[in-house]
Amino acid sequence: MATIYEVSKLAGVSLATVSRVMNKNAKVSDKTKAKVLDAMEALGYRPNNIARSLASNRTDSVGIMVSELHGPFFGDMMAGIEEELRAAGKHVVITTGGDTLEEDKEHGEKEGIDFLIDRNCDALIVHVESISDEYLINLHKGKTPVYLMSRYVKQMADNCISLNNEQGGYLAAKALIDKGHEKIAYISGPLFKPDSTARLNGHKRALSEHGIDFDERLLCTGEFKEIGGTKGLKHLIDTGVEFTAVACGNDEIASGVMKYAREHNMKLPEDLSVIGFDNVNFASYIYPTLTTIDNPVRRMGRMAAKLVLQDVYRQKQDDIKRIFEPKLIERHTILEKS
Repeated sequence: MATIYEVSKLAGVSLATVSRVMNKNAKVSDKTKAKVLDAMEALGYRPNNIARSLASNRTDSVGIMVSELHGPFFGDMMAGIEEELRAAGKHVVITTGGDTLEEDKEHGEKEGIDFLIDRNCDALIVHVESISDEYLINLHKGKTPVYLMSRYVKQMADNCISLNNEQGGYLAAKALIDKGHEKIAYISGPLFKPDSTARLNGHKRALSEHGIDFDERLLCTGEFKEIGGTKGLKHLIDTGVEFTAVACGNDEIASGVMKYAREHNMKLPEDLSVIGFDNVNFASYIYPTLTTIDNPVRRMGRMAAKLVLQDVYRQKQDDIKRIFEPKLIERHTILEKS
């Protein structure tokens, strides 16, 4: 097996120069870089990544921690992160908090973070739901840089990529109000999750601005999954309180609402208007196509990766943006109230 010394000799450069080429140091000229790469190819030389990481104190790997792998939301997020890092020659290590009971989620998320730190990842990009702000702030003070996805913590604001969820909830409710709906039900995700609470707060703000009282009887909380929508709509119907529209905490909940409504002979949107949140890929394929709020999670994932490349790997990045704004995507699940 060829050695770095043989590469140095064949290329006619110093060992330090070969090392700089392997570590993608910008100080090496294109001509010298080409000589070293040609020598490596001619000798069939493969850098020893373990030795290189020890020398540079970098593993060129970034840990991604998500609360679970269920659903298209997390797939889009991880794809955006991985695309940006791969283009820069970095790799990702992915783990989850595990699809566990709610009371076990905090433990699972902490275990996932510990796993990535133990693998000497150069930085962590995490989407966590059950871990407290205090824990994250203390983690942020450690030696491994931590970046938060879809969450804002004031004390580590420069390391947060988040969506204005409150405004998203507002836009969803306003879209229904603008179509003449006043009796509006709401199916939320678990309210211990900051994005759920923010979206509900935005919903309430829109109702208040238009002089509509928020009816607690028309609020239902459940999972951020299809089952949350089916159970939620059944519960709302069983209350006997009249409503003409449902705002949903995410698109999966909305799909569950639509499924239950069709199974019980309700026409959409004639009998019930529905709006979702996230604009995941299936929203434009289900029938009728789902009116929703765009949550640009893939672009947010890319932005988190850009922050890591800028802060950790010292690769200059343009157009860094930390807070994203939602927007209404109008399709066919809202009908004007006659």
